[in-house]
Amino acid sequence: MQRESRGCSLEGMQRPDHFSETWLDEVDRKRLAVTLAGAREARVYRRLEALLLVAEGHSGAEAARRCRVNRSSVHRWLVQSRAEHETTALIDRPRSGRPRLHRPLTAQRLAAALARDPRRCGYQATSWTVPLLAHDLAAKGIAVSPRTLRCRLHEAGYRWKRPRYVYVQRAEHLPHMWTAPDSQER
Repeated sequence: MQRESRGCSLEGMQRPDHFSETWLDEVDRKRLAVTLAGAREARVYRRLEALLLVAEGHSGAEAARRCRVNRSSVHRWLVQSRAEHETTALIDRPRSGRPRLHRPLTAQRLAAALARDPRRCGYQATSWTVPLLAHDLAAKGIAVSPRTLRCRLHEAGYRWKRPRYVYVQRAEHLPHMWTAPDSQER
């Protein structure tokens, strides 16, 4: 059975945009622009950018499309921003997240492991690398992946730098193999 068209087409109809009342005035727009310039996290930047687009007169659907988020997210951010009248309402709140599996890997234990010389532990290396340290910790009963170990070292404030050679003058009691250019006879 085929349904007859009665001259009414849904193709040209658009869904009403519920963002016509944005609650954002010129002061809010300026505040959003300043905060957007200083945003460091991608999530917060995306939220601020969407709200700034709405404050500049774009529709919520257009702002959501440009920022590649859902339209309901833009609406939720508008409500949050309106409730607190602060851009800090858009910052992620701390969450508990998944608990760590490697509780015995503390900053003190890392410091003690890094203080040891790898050569005294039986390795043929003069300094620790993450894979080597992960292997050593696994031998001591703390199985941890190199990725997790890198994160823990970073959290503890450690940074890996290449060992550098330090050139010093030869001791006076050792014979010199070369002479300085100033003292050469001509």
